[in-house]
Amino acid sequence: MIALLSMKRTRLVLCALVFLYSCSGVSPEKKYRIGFAQCTGTENWKKAMRDGMQRELSFHPGTELIYRSANDNSDLQVKQIKELLGLQIDILLVSPNEAEPLTAVVEEAYNKGIPVVIIDRKTSSNLYTSFIGIDNFELGKTAGSYVANLFKTRGNIIEVIGLRGSTPSSDRQRGFEEGIKLNPGLHIKARLYGNWLEDKSEAEFSKIKDQLSPGDIVVAQNDPMALGAYKVYKQLGLQRSVRFFGVDGLPGPGGGIQFVSDKVLQATILTPTGGEEAIRTAFNILNQQPFNKENILPTVVIDSSNVRIMKLQTDKIDLQQQDIEKQYALLMEQKRIYHNQGILLYSAIIALVLALALGSIAFIFLRHNRRINRKLASQNEEILLQRNQLIAMTAKAKEATDAKFNFFTNISHEFRTPLTLILAPLEDMLSSPKLHFTLKNNLSLIHKNAIRLLRLINQLMDFRKIEEQKMNLVATENNIAAFVTEIAENFREIARKKSITFNIINKVGDMPVWFDVNMLDKVLFNLLSNAFKFTGEHGVINVTIEKDNGAGMALIKVQDSGIGMSPEEIEHAFELFYQGHKETFKGTGLGLSLSKELINLHHGTIGIHSEKWKGATFIVSLPLEHRLQENEQHAKRAFLSHSYDDMKIYTTELESVAAEKVVADGAQKENTILLIEDSDDLRIFLKRRLGHHYEVEEAMNAATGLSQAYNIVPDLIISDIVLPGHDGLYLTETLKQDIRTSHIPIILLTAKSTMEDQIKGIKLKADAFIVKPFNLEYLEETIKNLLNNRSILREHYTSELPMEARSNSSTKIDRKFINEFTAIVESNLSNENFTVDHICKEIGISRVQLYRKVKALLGYNVNDYILTIRLQKAKYLLLNESLSISEISYKVGFSSQAYFATVFKSKFGVTPKAFREKDPPHKKSPG
Repeated sequence: MIALLSMKRTRLVLCALVFLYSCSGVSPEKKYRIGFAQCTGTENWKKAMRDGMQRELSFHPGTELIYRSANDNSDLQVKQIKELLGLQIDILLVSPNEAEPLTAVVEEAYNKGIPVVIIDRKTSSNLYTSFIGIDNFELGKTAGSYVANLFKTRGNIIEVIGLRGSTPSSDRQRGFEEGIKLNPGLHIKARLYGNWLEDKSEAEFSKIKDQLSPGDIVVAQNDPMALGAYKVYKQLGLQRSVRFFGVDGLPGPGGGIQFVSDKVLQATILTPTGGEEAIRTAFNILNQQPFNKENILPTVVIDSSNVRIMKLQTDKIDLQQQDIEKQYALLMEQKRIYHNQGILLYSAIIALVLALALGSIAFIFLRHNRRINRKLASQNEEILLQRNQLIAMTAKAKEATDAKFNFFTNISHEFRTPLTLILAPLEDMLSSPKLHFTLKNNLSLIHKNAIRLLRLINQLMDFRKIEEQKMNLVATENNIAAFVTEIAENFREIARKKSITFNIINKVGDMPVWFDVNMLDKVLFNLLSNAFKFTGEHGVINVTIEKDNGAGMALIKVQDSGIGMSPEEIEHAFELFYQGHKETFKGTGLGLSLSKELINLHHGTIGIHSEKWKGATFIVSLPLEHRLQENEQHAKRAFLSHSYDDMKIYTTELESVAAEKVVADGAQKENTILLIEDSDDLRIFLKRRLGHHYEVEEAMNAATGLSQAYNIVPDLIISDIVLPGHDGLYLTETLKQDIRTSHIPIILLTAKSTMEDQIKGIKLKADAFIVKPFNLEYLEETIKNLLNNRSILREHYTSELPMEARSNSSTKIDRKFINEFTAIVESNLSNENFTVDHICKEIGISRVQLYRKVKALLGYNVNDYILTIRLQKAKYLLLNESLSISEISYKVGFSSQAYFATVFKSKFGVTPKAFREKDPPHKKSPG
């Protein structure tokens, strides 16, 4: 209904607009863009031509005239014309200075389909639409005839020519010489070149002052050059006895008509500029009306006999033009007023129609809203009922959550008892001097990870206390500098072992601060532990204690030169369980979050300044003036001794378990295993256990593991799934899709025990999936089984050489490799120059990778395989073909029959001849 009303009202508006527009009687006039490039002539001449164009354009409102002046520079005019052609003009008007330089660009415009009107002077080609101008030869002849008839006696003429080499100048000169032949007594005394300019003409006459005399006749090819000559004669006082003649006859001040009227010039020849005619011709061309290609403008001599009439006519034309322009301006103003009134009328009609439409729509929406409000009221009642149900469910959920947390807290407490019973005997056993090195290493590994488990339990219990608001601050006023120094000293030995420069910088001396020693030591131990964990050997760690007097805060800075943090890691560093994207280390995401909560209890702050690969600085700020509640303040007490948890828990993890040196038994181990694991302890333990039976290579992350796999091509890979950077699943997918490593069995280790994770690993073609914690014997048997299966597969490929690879290979990539390899060998059996490099080039792998791949899949050295294939082929030919032994030797790639016989005998125990005689081809039954 709303849409129907809107459509009806829209139609009414459109009808009204069409009616009003049709009544206005205004028919749009087609608009054109006219480009005009002017180069020649004096400023007065150029202005007169443009004024003529503007007079004619006043009859064509809306037409755009784009004007360019080159100031007698032909190269510039060519550039300007090309610019005009790029402005999508409808027609081009050109007033050239010289014919030859402008010819090419005028032809270019004409050939593009743009009409071209040449004004005043032609180019050297007939490729233009129309020409408007004077016949310069006839103009010169008219000037010569007039001078010849005016002077009946002898006389000396000084001819002032325009531009040397220009077509108008040469044509006018020839015409003038033809005209003065009527009076043989006239003699051309001198010819000067004024370049159409007054000052140039004046300069040329100044050069021949000594040749000027009374009675001279000066004939110039335009009025400005005649005026320049007049000025020189006037300086010499000879102007009254000399007659000056010019050409142009421009109206107005500074024009030739004014010079004749002031008796400066004896006469001038009117040469129309052609501005009006050019515009008229242009519109005839654009409107496809008749026009003439050649339009020669008439000329007339202006002297004392007609100058008054000519002056009156030009003045009257100027007045009429001014009147036309005023009338045109008034017309445009009336048109603007009419247009504005029309817009107001249309706007009023549209506003009225819109008001009616909006009123109808508002009425419809009002009725619709009433129905919606009734529906919303019903929905609100339903929502209130659901909210009450949610409140009840939330209360029950909170009870269940509290029960889970209480259970978690209680069981965490229970964990501490068995951990204590594990740690105490362990430490007692580790202190025994009679403990074997291997056993001590295993017990140290157990001890280190039991301590780590204790640390996690303590942190989780602290978080539970904070969430339950049961973590109470027990603050005393102590010397913060001495406290920080004592804790930092616990890391001095670790710094020595890791060759880290460790500095403790006290800038404040003694500085009393209120803090809880049991909370702050956990913060400091955590920050220092992280600094040592992420700082490599020969790095630097600084602990600085200073004061910020402006903020009234004590500052503790822990600065390291480690791997640093990215902006994203800084933003989330204090979030619970956030682990970041460390490329070398991972953590639980508990320590920093707990430290922040503990510092917040002190009404302080903790922040980070860091850049990736440029280290990190943690800043702990504690208020100098205590802001604690009365129940948080306690009497001063000693803090010089710290609990077992505070020191051992945070420093034990930084100590490395010594790797057991496996004593070489002198025998080369048959298989190589690549172990990719980021946990140093687990990697060292597995290497120690597996190193007795296999060559074990190590990698800490997926990037290094991929590089190692490509370089050494191991017999088996063991990889953790959770690795820094790319994970083990990515590593598996990459290796299994690469022809160089696709045959290598891969065992994935992971703490993710869900069936989805195991399915994902198997889909990526992992050969085994073992969940942590795993049975070591199970891992060893899995390794043996995979290597044994690979050996059986290899036997399958080599049991009946030279047969092609079977279709039941472990992967399509391995089958593809074997097929390509055997096909290349088969196709090159007769090539005695066939080498391993040829195979590498065909398949696209290195020699080392080829040798290892073939050895792993076929159990053969590449060269041995090629030789075996050749000999098997030779056996077939000896038994099934009637070729000579020499021909067979060449057919299987042996250049020497003797060498072939020697190799054949060493392989099969008989010579080729004896082998054939034993079972000759003719004895074999057909089929």
